[in-house]
Amino acid sequence: MHEMSIAMAVVGQVEEAARAGGAHAVTSVRLQVGELAGVVPDALAFCFELACAGTVLDGAELITESVAARARCGTCPGTWAVGMPPELCCPACGRATDVELLSGRELEILSVRWEDGPADPRTREPIPEEA
Repeated sequence: MHEMSIAMAVVGQVEEAARAGGAHAVTSVRLQVGELAGVVPDALAFCFELACAGTVLDGAELITESVAARARCGTCPGTWAVGMPPELCCPACGRATDVELLSGRELEILSVRWEDGPADPRTREPIPEEA
């Protein structure tokens, strides 16, 4: 399951940036994931939660945005949705020798939300019998 290594890499990069920025907690991470990136979103979400445990990202929400795979023909002006499994033959002219993949392989961190400043000390509310 390579989703765990992806999750750990994302957590490592975000944690480094958050600490350098003086954050005490990361609340959300937004990722862009291409249709052809070979990532199963549910598996990535599960692994992300595990990878966040004990870090500044503990409890952070993972938001994934899917990017459809699209290609362009170099022979004719056509572009098309590649789909899954990928169809890399131009539907207009039938050529497959001059095809450029425009999107669908993305796997990048788009944004991170965090809380600045020192961590809030966790204090418990007194129960009525203690007051």
